[in-house]
Amino acid sequence: MSTPTRHNRRKTLIGFVSSRMGDKSVKVTVPYKTPHPLYHKIINRKTVLHVHDEKNETKVGDKIEVMETRPISRLKRWRVIRVVEASIGLDIVAVSEKDVAEAVPTKTTKKTAAPAAKA
Repeated sequence: MSTPTRHNRRKTLIGFVSSRMGDKSVKVTVPYKTPHPLYHKIINRKTVLHVHDEKNETKVGDKIEVMETRPISRLKRWRVIRVVEASIGLDIVAVSEKDVAEAVPTKTTKKTAAPAAKA
C-alpha cells in the first residue's frame, strides 16, 4: 500500500512589491480585472497584501510569488515564495517635505531670499 500524499491547498498569487514597511515585511499589490456588474466593462482592480519576507530579499518594484500561510502578525497572512522578476533601475528613495521645500520656491522663500540678495 502506498503512502498517502499530502496536497498543498494553499493559494499562491503573483504581485508587485509596492512598499517595504519594516524588517521582514513588505506590501504587495496584486492586480486583477473584473467586469462591471451592470455595464460589463472590464475594470482594473488591485488587492494589497501584507507579506512576510524572511530573508529581506525583495525590493520595491520586484514581481514576486506569495503563498497563503498561518497568521504571522496582526496583518501578515502571506509569505514570499520566490522573486519572479527583479526590478531594474535605481533604488527608490522617499522624498521628505523638507527636500521638496528646498527645491520648489514658494512665496515665503522668495521674500526671505530677495532681501538677502540685496545685502
